[in-house]
Parts: sequence; structure tokens; C-alpha cells
Amino acid sequence: MLMPRQKTPDLSLRTLDHGEFDLATDGSERGTVICFYRGLHCPICATYLTEFQKRVADFAERGVKTIAVSSDGEERTRAMADKIGADTLRFGYDLPLAKAREWGLYISTSRGTTSIGIEEPALFSEPGLFMVTPEQSLYYGSVQTMPFVRPHFSELVSALDFAIKANYPARGEYTGAV
Repeated sequence: MLMPRQKTPDLSLRTLDHGEFDLATDGSERGTVICFYRGLHCPICATYLTEFQKRVADFAERGVKTIAVSSDGEERTRAMADKIGADTLRFGYDLPLAKAREWGLYISTSRGTTSIGIEEPALFSEPGLFMVTPEQSLYYGSVQTMPFVRPHFSELVSALDFAIKANYPARGEYTGAV
């Protein structure tokens, strides 16, 4: 399990249009929001990533970079980016499932063709949303077993405003006896 205020796993991936992504050297002022999504086959992901794309500038204004990541290959990732009209959101691809597990993501097996007529990969990760500090420690994390009911990006932007103003620390860091 990832722990707030502790170092996250490394993450280095190719991106569609922004060169190599390396979390350790991303160079953001306040951190990076990483949205792990299921893949092109997921219609809910397309809707969710459309909202993420709309908030990229809001995050950037607060010194936070953004990236959407899946285990899909370059072709399927490009299709997703085109589908949502991405022009500023970075897309990383070819996420190894072993790396997805390091991040605490759940792995699902294919159920065949989805409601939008796209074949699911044999294995893929379920959604996760993380904010990682410039020092690569976990600030915020949410993982899901299902594609439904995801955190809202507008709420994360508002929470960042509060956290910046109040110098609010990451919570959930306690690991002692209970």
C-alpha cells in the first residue's frame, strides 16, 4: 500500500506528444496529478478524461502538471486522446501491469467487447488518481475496483487551493499500532 508522505514508486513512460515522462524529474512546482485509466475500451474513462483535459490549465495555474496513463499501446492511446480532443493533457502509454500493481491498482481480466464495441485487453488496470509532490512523495491517492464513481477534478482543484493556502499536509500517514 502506498503511504502519504512516503516516496511513490518510480514511473517512467513514453508519451504521445511530450517525449519521455519521468516522475522523478517532471519538474513541477507543486506536483503531478497522475490519472491511471482503464483504456480505450472504457466509455467512462473517455468521459472522465474529457473532464481532466478541461482542468489541465487549472492545475497548471497552481503549479501542478498532469498526465493520463494506461497499459494501452501507442495506437489505442492515440485513439483515446483523439476521441476526447486532448490538446494539452499528456498521455503516457504501455504501463507495465507489474508497475500498476506497485501503485496499488487493481487488475481486471477481459470480458470481451464493451458496450461501445471495443475489445478489452486480456488484462488491464482499474482506475487510480494520485497527486505526487515534486519530491515524489504521495500527497493524495484514490484507487478503485470498478470504473464507476471517480473523484471529481473540480473538487481536487478546489482542495489544492485550500491545501496551498493552509499549507495543509498529506493525511493518512500514521502506520503505528491502533
